[in-house]
Amino acid sequence: MTVLITGGAASGKSALAERLAVALNDGNLAYFATMQISDDECKTRVAKHRLMRAGKGFETIECPFGIPDIEDFAGFDTVLLECLSNITANVMFGLGKKPDETARFILADISRLCQAARQVIIVTNEVFSDGCDYDKLTLDYISALGAINRSIAAQVDVVIESVCGIPVFHKGREAVRNYESVF
Repeated sequence: MTVLITGGAASGKSALAERLAVALNDGNLAYFATMQISDDECKTRVAKHRLMRAGKGFETIECPFGIPDIEDFAGFDTVLLECLSNITANVMFGLGKKPDETARFILADISRLCQAARQVIIVTNEVFSDGCDYDKLTLDYISALGAINRSIAAQVDVVIESVCGIPVFHKGREAVRNYESVF
C-alpha cells in the first residue's frame, strides 16, 4: 500500500504518518529523514521528530538528497518518507537542479522506493494556498513540489490531508478501513 499525507505546517501530518506506519507494519520500519540540518531551528525540529519516533521501532536513514540505493533499505516492510518538501528544496537548491529535473529525479526515486517496500507512507506539505507573491526561485520550487505531489497523488492508493490533526480522505479511505483506530 502507498499513502500520501499532506497538510500545512504543524497540522499533525507527521504524527498521523507515524501512527499509520506502525499500524500497517508487520516487519521492519524505516524512517527516511530528508531534513538537512542547517540551523538551531532545524536541530530542534529533528530532535522533536526523533522523540516522537522513540520506541516505535523505526530505523532512521538520513537521505536529504535522494532515496538511498535499494541495498540500503532492503528488508524493510514499511518505509515512512518525511518529507517531500524538504527533499525537493535540497535537490533543487543543494544540487542545483531545475524544477523539471528536480521533479523527474524525485519521482524516479519514489518509484524505486514503492517497488522495493511493501508499504510506503510519504509526507508532504501544502505550500500552495497562502496567496502570497513570491520571487521566481520560490515559485519554481512551488511548481516543482506541486508537480511531484500531483504525480504521486495520482499513483498512490490513499491520499490524506491532515487538517488540525484531523485526517481528511481525498482518495482510498476503503484501503485503510481496517486501521480506523489510527485516525
